[in-house]
Amino acid sequence: MIIRSVDACWLSVPIPTERQHVSDFGRITSFDMALVRIEVTSGLVGWGESKAAVGSAGSCAALVSCITDELGPQLVGHDARRITQLWEEMYNGTRGHYALGRGRTFPVLGRRGLNVAAISGVDMALWDLLGKSLGAPVVDLWGGPCRAEMQLYASGGWAGAAEIGAELKGYVERGFSAVKMRVGVMDGDVGTSIDRVRAARTALGPGVGLMVDAHGTFNPSEAKRFAAGIEPFDVRWFEEPVSADDRRGAAAVRASTTIAIAAGESEFTRFDFRDLIEIDSVDVLQPDLAICGGPTEARRIASLADAYQLELAPHCWGSALSFSAGMSLAFASPAATVIEYSLGANPFLHDLVEEAITVKHGRVLAPSRPGLGMTPRPDFIAEHTKSRGAP
Repeated sequence: MIIRSVDACWLSVPIPTERQHVSDFGRITSFDMALVRIEVTSGLVGWGESKAAVGSAGSCAALVSCITDELGPQLVGHDARRITQLWEEMYNGTRGHYALGRGRTFPVLGRRGLNVAAISGVDMALWDLLGKSLGAPVVDLWGGPCRAEMQLYASGGWAGAAEIGAELKGYVERGFSAVKMRVGVMDGDVGTSIDRVRAARTALGPGVGLMVDAHGTFNPSEAKRFAAGIEPFDVRWFEEPVSADDRRGAAAVRASTTIAIAAGESEFTRFDFRDLIEIDSVDVLQPDLAICGGPTEARRIASLADAYQLELAPHCWGSALSFSAGMSLAFASPAATVIEYSLGANPFLHDLVEEAITVKHGRVLAPSRPGLGMTPRPDFIAEHTKSRGAP
């Protein structure tokens, strides 16, 4: 299990025009990711995902360089099983020995952003390797699943007020009992966002879970008005009401409403999530395992959710690799009861890997294949690699 190589490549897949959607991120014309490949001396390979953006599209050139040219050389020759040690050394850089010796962090300057996203993909691949080497799913390495199966919520909802009901009812007809829709600056004004939620609830009727996601695009005043306007519509949570840079604003929104506030897909490491919790700005923690620091750090974030009696709902808008990692975290965590499932055009979720994600009646069984249980297809990688060559 000695690391022989660490490689990454930028995968970019165009989305057919008829399947593109429009949100505050603009028209989504492609899906992008950095695919991480780690090989050990036995020939075993682990796979991970890093993302340069929380949405679908984004340049991964710098991310690939960070993984291949900076983190990779630090790892070659080391035991792949020592995941926690390797995480601390990547996060703390040349002062990693101080961090491990003194029991506290001495982080590199890039302790957020692309550096931590790069660590995320490497860390994910290391957990995949460890599970494969032991013939066990990653969730079993974390104490096993808390539940035999879990509910998925269908994540989409971009249509206007006249069509949103039909769009979300289409998700329900596919077996999902909870759905999420987008709101915020894409609607032009607060009133239009409220009208769309009203139309959604009218079409869905009672008994279907409804979440709303503003992608951080309201200001605090707008978010408070919106929350007040949707109070009658039984909304399960209001996601990212304001900019991730405005934590005090998020706390003010939370204090103004009985609707749960969800956040975290744009946050890095347990320290960001600790800060959200300490100022009472969040009810639902949403780490993205391809961004937040990988499974190692996500488990620490899950422990915060447990300790503070908050809900955990990993952000799973990415490839089958990060979906499997987020699903594994959710199954291993008492604080998680629902998992995000993308209903957008997502070739990385359905076409990148050989295995299919089996969804029945809007639910998914606990992972059972070794590692993350996902095997990227060489032909897909070769066709869609944009830079640096396929790993």
